[in-house]
Amino acid sequence: MATDTIESILEAVRAGSLTTSEALRQLNALLSPPVAELSFATLDLDRQRRCGFPEVILAEGKTPEWVAGAVQRLADAHQDCFVTRVNDLQAAHLATCFPQGEQDRLGRTFWLPATRQRPAPVGKVMIVTAGTGDLPVAQEALQTARVMGANTEMIVDVGVAGIHRILRHYDRLQTADVIIVVAGMDGALPSVVGGLVDCPVIACPTSIGYGAALGGIAALLTMLNSCSAGVCVVNIDAGFKAGYVAARIVKRLQKNNAPG
Repeated sequence: MATDTIESILEAVRAGSLTTSEALRQLNALLSPPVAELSFATLDLDRQRRCGFPEVILAEGKTPEWVAGAVQRLADAHQDCFVTRVNDLQAAHLATCFPQGEQDRLGRTFWLPATRQRPAPVGKVMIVTAGTGDLPVAQEALQTARVMGANTEMIVDVGVAGIHRILRHYDRLQTADVIIVVAGMDGALPSVVGGLVDCPVIACPTSIGYGAALGGIAALLTMLNSCSAGVCVVNIDAGFKAGYVAARIVKRLQKNNAPG
Protein backbone atom coordinates (compact mmCIF):
# COMPACT_ATOMS: atom_id res chain seq x y z
CA MET A 1 0.00 0.00 0.00
CA ALA A 2 1.42 3.42 -0.96
CA THR A 3 1.26 5.92 1.92
CA ASP A 4 1.53 8.87 -0.45
CA THR A 5 -1.50 7.58 -2.39
CA ILE A 6 -3.62 7.37 0.77
CA GLU A 7 -2.49 10.84 1.78
CA SER A 8 -3.44 12.27 -1.61
CA ILE A 9 -6.92 10.69 -1.33
CA LEU A 10 -7.46 12.18 2.11
CA GLU A 11 -6.20 15.58 0.99
CA ALA A 12 -8.63 15.50 -1.94
CA VAL A 13 -11.52 14.76 0.42
CA ARG A 14 -10.48 17.62 2.68
CA ALA A 15 -10.24 19.97 -0.30
CA GLY A 16 -13.68 18.95 -1.49
CA SER A 17 -12.46 17.67 -4.86
CA LEU A 18 -13.27 14.03 -4.01
CA THR A 19 -16.47 12.67 -2.51
CA THR A 20 -16.31 10.38 0.50
CA SER A 21 -17.91 7.54 -1.48
CA GLU A 22 -15.29 7.80 -4.22
CA ALA A 23 -12.54 8.03 -1.60
CA LEU A 24 -13.88 4.88 0.03
CA ARG A 25 -13.88 3.08 -3.32
CA GLN A 26 -10.27 4.08 -3.96
CA LEU A 27 -9.17 3.04 -0.47
CA ASN A 28 -10.92 -0.31 -0.85
CA ALA A 29 -9.08 -0.81 -4.14
CA LEU A 30 -5.78 -0.15 -2.37
CA LEU A 31 -6.64 -2.69 0.34
CA SER A 32 -7.80 -5.33 -2.15
CA PRO A 33 -5.53 -8.26 -3.04
CA PRO A 34 -3.04 -7.39 -5.85
CA VAL A 35 -4.38 -10.21 -8.03
CA ALA A 36 -7.81 -11.15 -9.33
CA GLU A 37 -8.52 -14.89 -9.41
CA LEU A 38 -10.81 -15.90 -12.26
CA SER A 39 -11.67 -19.46 -13.23
CA PHE A 40 -9.54 -19.12 -16.39
CA ALA A 41 -6.94 -16.47 -15.46
CA THR A 42 -5.09 -14.73 -12.64
CA LEU A 43 -4.89 -11.01 -13.34
CA ASP A 44 -2.14 -8.80 -11.92
CA LEU A 45 -3.92 -5.73 -10.51
CA ASP A 46 -0.71 -4.20 -9.16
CA ARG A 47 1.15 -3.89 -12.45
CA GLN A 48 0.17 -0.28 -13.06
CA ARG A 49 1.76 0.80 -9.79
CA ARG A 50 4.94 -1.18 -10.47
CA CYS A 51 5.31 -0.69 -14.21
CA GLY A 52 3.24 2.37 -15.08
CA PHE A 53 0.62 0.56 -17.17
CA PRO A 54 -1.94 -2.15 -16.27
CA GLU A 55 -1.70 -5.76 -17.36
CA VAL A 56 -2.35 -6.20 -21.09
CA ILE A 57 -4.52 -9.09 -22.27
CA LEU A 58 -3.21 -11.31 -25.06
CA ALA A 59 -6.38 -12.57 -26.75
CA GLU A 60 -4.62 -15.23 -28.81
CA GLY A 61 -5.71 -18.72 -27.72
CA LYS A 62 -8.56 -17.47 -25.53
CA THR A 63 -12.30 -17.82 -26.05
CA PRO A 64 -14.32 -14.63 -26.62
CA GLU A 65 -15.91 -15.14 -23.18
CA TRP A 66 -12.52 -15.39 -21.47
CA VAL A 67 -11.32 -12.20 -23.11
CA ALA A 68 -14.47 -10.32 -22.18
CA GLY A 69 -14.29 -11.66 -18.64
CA ALA A 70 -10.74 -10.42 -18.20
CA VAL A 71 -11.67 -7.02 -19.60
CA GLN A 72 -14.64 -6.78 -17.24
CA ARG A 73 -12.48 -7.61 -14.21
CA LEU A 74 -9.90 -4.96 -15.09
CA ALA A 75 -12.70 -2.46 -15.71
CA ASP A 76 -14.22 -3.32 -12.31
CA ALA A 77 -10.81 -2.48 -10.79
CA HIS A 78 -10.96 0.89 -12.59
CA GLN A 79 -7.94 0.02 -14.72
CA ASP A 80 -7.35 0.66 -18.40
CA CYS A 81 -8.04 -2.42 -20.54
CA PHE A 82 -5.88 -3.06 -23.60
CA VAL A 83 -6.17 -6.30 -25.57
CA THR A 84 -3.90 -7.47 -28.40
CA ARG A 85 -4.23 -10.12 -31.16
CA VAL A 86 -8.03 -9.92 -31.19
CA ASN A 87 -9.60 -12.19 -33.81
CA ASP A 88 -12.91 -11.55 -35.56
CA LEU A 89 -15.04 -13.63 -33.17
CA GLN A 90 -13.48 -12.01 -30.14
CA ALA A 91 -13.90 -8.55 -31.68
CA ALA A 92 -17.60 -9.13 -32.30
CA HIS A 93 -18.13 -10.34 -28.72
CA LEU A 94 -16.20 -7.40 -27.24
CA ALA A 95 -18.23 -4.96 -29.36
CA THR A 96 -21.42 -6.42 -27.89
CA CYS A 97 -20.18 -6.41 -24.29
CA PHE A 98 -18.32 -3.08 -24.42
CA PRO A 99 -19.73 -0.89 -27.21
CA GLN A 100 -17.82 2.08 -25.79
CA GLY A 101 -14.48 0.33 -26.44
CA GLU A 102 -12.19 1.28 -29.33
CA GLN A 103 -11.30 -1.43 -31.85
CA ASP A 104 -8.55 -1.36 -34.46
CA ARG A 105 -9.10 -4.31 -36.76
CA LEU A 106 -5.90 -3.72 -38.74
CA GLY A 107 -3.76 -3.82 -35.61
CA ARG A 108 -6.16 -6.34 -33.98
CA THR A 109 -6.39 -4.36 -30.74
CA PHE A 110 -9.16 -3.42 -28.31
CA TRP A 111 -8.95 -0.44 -25.95
CA LEU A 112 -11.25 0.40 -23.03
CA PRO A 113 -9.83 3.29 -20.99
CA ALA A 114 -10.85 3.64 -17.37
CA THR A 115 -11.66 7.30 -17.97
CA ARG A 116 -12.09 9.50 -21.01
CA GLN A 117 -10.18 12.29 -19.31
CA ARG A 118 -6.62 11.33 -20.13
CA PRO A 119 -3.36 13.27 -19.82
CA ALA A 120 -1.98 14.89 -22.95
CA PRO A 121 0.28 12.51 -24.92
CA VAL A 122 4.02 13.05 -24.60
CA GLY A 123 7.10 12.73 -26.80
CA LYS A 124 7.00 11.26 -30.27
CA VAL A 125 7.16 7.62 -31.30
CA MET A 126 7.52 7.29 -35.06
CA ILE A 127 6.67 3.99 -36.74
CA VAL A 128 8.24 3.30 -40.14
CA THR A 129 7.26 0.38 -42.36
CA ALA A 130 9.31 -1.14 -45.15
CA GLY A 131 6.23 -2.33 -47.04
CA THR A 132 2.45 -2.22 -47.00
CA GLY A 133 2.36 -5.87 -45.89
CA ASP A 134 4.01 -4.81 -42.62
CA LEU A 135 1.12 -2.53 -41.67
CA PRO A 136 -0.77 -4.89 -39.29
CA VAL A 137 2.30 -5.25 -37.08
CA ALA A 138 3.09 -1.55 -37.38
CA GLN A 139 -0.46 -0.62 -36.40
CA GLU A 140 -0.25 -2.85 -33.33
CA ALA A 141 2.91 -0.97 -32.33
CA LEU A 142 1.28 2.40 -32.97
CA GLN A 143 -1.85 1.62 -30.95
CA THR A 144 0.22 0.25 -28.08
CA ALA A 145 2.36 3.37 -27.85
CA ARG A 146 -0.71 5.58 -28.20
CA VAL A 147 -2.75 4.00 -25.40
CA MET A 148 0.31 4.17 -23.16
CA GLY A 149 0.35 7.93 -23.57
CA ALA A 150 2.83 8.66 -26.37
CA ASN A 151 2.34 10.83 -29.44
CA THR A 152 2.55 8.60 -32.51
CA GLU A 153 3.21 9.10 -36.21
CA MET A 154 3.67 6.67 -39.10
CA ILE A 155 5.64 6.61 -42.34
CA VAL A 156 4.53 3.81 -44.66
CA ASP A 157 6.14 1.74 -47.45
CA VAL A 158 9.66 3.20 -47.58
CA GLY A 159 11.75 0.02 -47.84
CA VAL A 160 15.25 -0.23 -49.26
CA ALA A 161 14.03 -1.43 -52.67
CA GLY A 162 13.74 2.32 -53.36
CA ILE A 163 16.13 4.02 -50.95
CA HIS A 164 15.03 7.51 -52.04
CA ARG A 165 11.65 6.89 -50.39
CA ILE A 166 13.05 6.90 -46.83
CA LEU A 167 15.56 9.68 -47.59
CA ARG A 168 12.64 11.97 -48.50
CA HIS A 169 11.58 11.79 -44.84
CA TYR A 170 14.98 12.67 -43.35
CA ASP A 171 13.72 15.83 -41.64
CA ARG A 172 10.67 14.06 -40.16
CA LEU A 173 12.86 11.30 -38.76
CA GLN A 174 14.92 13.86 -36.83
CA THR A 175 11.84 14.93 -34.84
CA ALA A 176 11.30 11.50 -33.23
CA ASP A 177 12.29 10.48 -29.71
CA VAL A 178 12.10 6.79 -30.64
CA ILE A 179 11.66 5.16 -34.05
CA ILE A 180 10.15 1.72 -34.57
CA VAL A 181 11.11 0.21 -37.93
CA VAL A 182 8.88 -2.66 -39.05
CA ALA A 183 10.18 -4.77 -41.93
CA GLY A 184 10.04 -8.26 -43.40
CA MET A 185 11.84 -9.74 -46.43
CA ASP A 186 15.57 -8.93 -45.98
CA GLY A 187 14.91 -6.67 -42.96
CA ALA A 188 17.49 -4.09 -44.04
CA LEU A 189 15.56 -0.87 -43.32
CA PRO A 190 16.40 -0.53 -39.59
CA SER A 191 20.12 -0.34 -40.39
CA VAL A 192 19.48 2.47 -42.86
CA VAL A 193 17.29 4.41 -40.42
CA GLY A 194 19.77 3.79 -37.59
CA GLY A 195 22.47 5.46 -39.65
CA LEU A 196 20.36 8.60 -40.17
CA VAL A 197 19.16 9.50 -36.64
CA ASP A 198 20.43 10.10 -33.10
CA CYS A 199 17.48 8.50 -31.26
CA PRO A 200 16.95 4.83 -30.32
CA VAL A 201 15.69 2.62 -33.16
CA ILE A 202 13.60 -0.44 -32.32
CA ALA A 203 13.66 -2.97 -35.14
CA CYS A 204 10.61 -5.22 -35.47
CA PRO A 205 10.92 -8.08 -38.00
CA THR A 206 7.76 -9.38 -39.63
CA SER A 207 6.91 -12.76 -41.14
CA ILE A 208 6.30 -11.15 -44.55
CA GLY A 209 8.50 -12.59 -47.30
CA TYR A 210 9.13 -15.45 -49.72
CA GLY A 211 10.43 -18.94 -48.88
CA ALA A 212 14.00 -18.15 -47.79
CA ALA A 213 12.65 -15.43 -45.51
CA LEU A 214 11.69 -18.36 -43.26
CA GLY A 215 8.68 -16.68 -41.69
CA GLY A 216 10.66 -13.66 -40.51
CA ILE A 217 13.83 -15.41 -39.32
CA ALA A 218 15.90 -13.89 -42.15
CA ALA A 219 14.73 -10.39 -41.21
CA LEU A 220 15.34 -11.10 -37.51
CA LEU A 221 18.92 -12.23 -38.15
CA THR A 222 19.62 -9.22 -40.37
CA MET A 223 18.37 -6.87 -37.67
CA LEU A 224 20.34 -8.64 -34.93
CA ASN A 225 23.46 -8.24 -37.07
CA SER A 226 22.83 -4.57 -37.85
CA CYS A 227 25.98 -2.50 -38.03
CA SER A 228 24.04 0.59 -36.86
CA ALA A 229 24.90 0.91 -33.17
CA GLY A 230 21.59 2.49 -32.15
CA VAL A 231 19.38 -0.41 -33.23
CA CYS A 232 17.82 -2.96 -30.85
CA VAL A 233 15.48 -5.77 -31.87
CA VAL A 234 12.21 -7.34 -30.69
CA ASN A 235 10.72 -10.67 -31.73
CA ILE A 236 9.07 -11.52 -35.06
CA ASP A 237 5.72 -9.73 -35.52
CA ALA A 238 6.04 -8.30 -31.98
CA GLY A 239 4.46 -4.93 -32.67
CA PHE A 240 3.10 -4.80 -29.12
CA LYS A 241 6.54 -5.23 -27.57
CA ALA A 242 8.04 -2.58 -29.83
CA GLY A 243 5.29 -0.08 -29.01
CA TYR A 244 5.46 -0.84 -25.29
CA VAL A 245 9.21 -0.27 -25.05
CA ALA A 246 9.04 2.87 -27.18
CA ALA A 247 6.32 4.38 -24.98
CA ARG A 248 8.32 3.61 -21.85
CA ILE A 249 11.32 5.42 -23.30
CA VAL A 250 9.43 8.62 -24.17
CA LYS A 251 7.56 8.65 -20.86
CA ARG A 252 10.83 8.29 -18.95
CA LEU A 253 12.31 11.13 -20.98
CA GLN A 254 9.29 13.27 -20.11
CA LYS A 255 9.56 12.36 -16.43
CA ASN A 256 13.27 13.16 -16.28
CA ASN A 257 12.74 16.50 -18.04
CA ALA A 258 9.78 17.56 -15.88
CA PRO A 259 10.33 20.74 -13.80
CA GLY A 260 11.37 20.14 -10.21
